[in-house]
Amino acid sequence: MEKGHSIKRFRFAIMGAGNIAGRFCHAAGLVPGAVVTAVASKSAERAEAFAAKNGICRAYGDYEQMLKEERPDCVYIAVLPSDHFRLCMLCMEYDTPVLCEKAMFTGGAEAKRLFAEAEKRGVFAMEALWSFFLPPLGQVKKWMEEGRVGELTHVDFSIGFLAEKNPANRFFDKKLAGGAAYDITVYAYEIVAHLMGQSPSGIQVAARWGETGVDVTDHVVLQYPGCMATLTASIVASMEDRLVVYGSQGRIVLPAPHYGSEAFLYDAKGELTEHFRDQVTQNGFTYEIQEVMDCIRAGRLQSPTASWEMTTRCAELFDRIEATKDSGL
Repeated sequence: MEKGHSIKRFRFAIMGAGNIAGRFCHAAGLVPGAVVTAVASKSAERAEAFAAKNGICRAYGDYEQMLKEERPDCVYIAVLPSDHFRLCMLCMEYDTPVLCEKAMFTGGAEAKRLFAEAEKRGVFAMEALWSFFLPPLGQVKKWMEEGRVGELTHVDFSIGFLAEKNPANRFFDKKLAGGAAYDITVYAYEIVAHLMGQSPSGIQVAARWGETGVDVTDHVVLQYPGCMATLTASIVASMEDRLVVYGSQGRIVLPAPHYGSEAFLYDAKGELTEHFRDQVTQNGFTYEIQEVMDCIRAGRLQSPTASWEMTTRCAELFDRIEATKDSGL
C-alpha cells in the first residue's frame, strides 16, 4: 500500500476475539468506509464464532496466516497486554499498520524497539488509547488552553475498582501482564500527559504489590512548572473515577475520565459556570478508528494525538513501577 494512497474501502483485521474486539467491530460499522474483513484468534473455533456473530467474512486460527492471506490496511490488536509486543512485531514483519490496545507495551525497551522498526519500515503504529478522542476530554483541554481556570496549580486523577480476588483472574496473573499499571494506570498517565501537553520535569512512583506478584495499587506524582499532578490507580479499591484540574481561578471536573460523557467547569467561588454533555457519541471507538484511517491515508507513521513519544514515556513509567518491587516502596 503506497503512502498517501486514498483507500475507498479501509479494511481492518482483528487479532483477538473478546468483548473489546466486538465493540471495535460495532464502531467500525459506524465509520464511513471502514470494514472489518477478518479476525484471528489462537482458537479457530472462537474466531469462527466471533466472525459469525459480527458479520465478518473470514476467520483464522493463526495470526500469521491471516496477515499472509489478508494483507489488511490495518490490524487492530485486542489480545491481553502480555502478547501485544509479539503481535505488533509480527505485523511489522508483514509491513502491516497496527492499532494496538492499551497498554501497548509492558516496558520502555519494547516501545523503543517497535517504533524503531516501524520507522525503519515506514509502517504506521498507534496505541489504542480511545479516551484521547472523546468529546468531554477535548472540552477539558479546550477550557485549559483558554485559561478558564487561570494558572494551573494541581491535577488529580483517581481510578480504581475491585477486581475479582482470584489468582487465575487476568488482573492478578503476572504471566498475563496483570496488575494496575497496564490496565488503568496507563489511562491516568497518558490522559494527564495529553492534557498538559508536555513531559513532566520529574516523576515519583510508589506501588503496593499483591501476593501473585502484580502491582495492585500505584501512586504517581508528576512535576510540572508551577503545577503538580497526582495519579492513583488500584485494582483492590473501589475508587471514584475522576479527573480534577485545579487553577487559580477555578477547577474542572471530569467524571469517569477514560469513558465519561460529561465535564464541569467551576469558578473560584465553587459555582458551576459551564456543564458539557456529549450527546452525539454512539460508540467512542469510532474516533480512534477515524484517526487511524486519516493518518494512514495521509502517509503518516504516527498519530499527532496518540504519539510514539507519549506511549514510550508511559511504557518507561511501567519500568519505574516495576522497580519499586525490589525497593520496598
